[in-house]
Amino acid sequence: MGANDELEIIPIIHPLDAVVRPPGSKSLTNRALVVASLAQGTSALDGVLFSDDTEAMLSCLHELGVGLELDRNGCSVTVHGVGGEPSVEGAVLDARQSGTTSRFVLPVAALGRGTVVVDGGAQLRARPMGDLIDALRTLDADVEPLGEQGHLPVRLEASGLIGGSLSVRGDVSSQFLSGLLLAAPCMRDGLVVEVSTDLVSVPYVEMTVAVMESFGAKGITHEVGTDGRRRLTVAATGYDPVERYRIEPDASAASYFFAAAAICGGSVRVEGLGERSVQGDVAFVDALERMGATVERAADHLTVHRAGALHGIEADFTDISDTAQTLAMVAPFAQTPTTITGIGFIRHKETDRIAATVTELRRCGIRAEELDDGIRVHPGTPGPATVSTYDDHRMAMSFALLGLSAPGIRIADPGCVAKTFPGYWAALDALRGTERS
Repeated sequence: MGANDELEIIPIIHPLDAVVRPPGSKSLTNRALVVASLAQGTSALDGVLFSDDTEAMLSCLHELGVGLELDRNGCSVTVHGVGGEPSVEGAVLDARQSGTTSRFVLPVAALGRGTVVVDGGAQLRARPMGDLIDALRTLDADVEPLGEQGHLPVRLEASGLIGGSLSVRGDVSSQFLSGLLLAAPCMRDGLVVEVSTDLVSVPYVEMTVAVMESFGAKGITHEVGTDGRRRLTVAATGYDPVERYRIEPDASAASYFFAAAAICGGSVRVEGLGERSVQGDVAFVDALERMGATVERAADHLTVHRAGALHGIEADFTDISDTAQTLAMVAPFAQTPTTITGIGFIRHKETDRIAATVTELRRCGIRAEELDDGIRVHPGTPGPATVSTYDDHRMAMSFALLGLSAPGIRIADPGCVAKTFPGYWAALDALRGTERS
């Protein structure tokens, strides 16, 4: 699908009775690829997501000398690690539109020795990188901008990272912290990081640590002081290969199917995600439960069922911001307004997700308001509209949910979902094959 294409969403007129297994987690895939690449030996990853973002990571790791054997049909990758010493001389790393990739591979490249350029597409160049660049300079890395200060592209004169102590902000993106942590076991002296502000998306940092520990990183501590400030310490243990590492289905992607049950009624069960998932976004079902849905939690699946009315809630989504737009699509179908807060930092994602979401809800005839750090959505019936998606996969996937209940919703540039979920439209369409009469 091209940027000028549109896709009309056909409403589903019966309650759902669906079982879904989303593709592998993008966040887990990219973290596992990085630590397996830094390990000394060969690791096998199963359940890998192949999407634009993960293909960007694979391409960058290949440029850094990592051996990769890909089985796209089997969703697996065999990784031949470089033992903490990437080959960087002359490498040009194109992160495409992937913020995760850019913020992970820059610290990884700094572990090597030589000159490397890190760049990305126009959308990624507009996203902030200054906090990570400043942190690497504190560790004596030579990073120079090739364009606007604090943004890609940059040139890195890598000479290895000794490690030590530094301070980094946590209120713009947790990916800066995660990128530094992923590289830390391969620094000579390890790393101590003081987080100088409130940390957003804490579960993603916890996910980073969990993946690191799965690959043998030891001596990781995460302390929270009486003032709420965080201090993370990582020992210089390196990484061990893992014979087989299984990647869970993507919890952010699962939110669209849970929301479909709340909007259409009936049940949707998501396989492979359970109550002990390492992904914080599984907490999205808690918000639906507060709105009136019923949630069944098990070790290997989660089910959302909705039979009665929904009511609006006030919800702090600081830790699960990737699902904020999903909840905003459920909100019009509630009987009272819904307010989502704690997400001011999503203005710096692929687009200003607060402004874009409010603009497009209004285009669909739904009353919505921008808040400094969130969104308020009022009950209403969506009307026919073509939704602009701003080259943002989450705009496309979330707004499609309105069309499951209301006719005439069209999604512009539907192909942008390839960033994280290339098969999204087929998976969404499959729900209508499980309608319950």
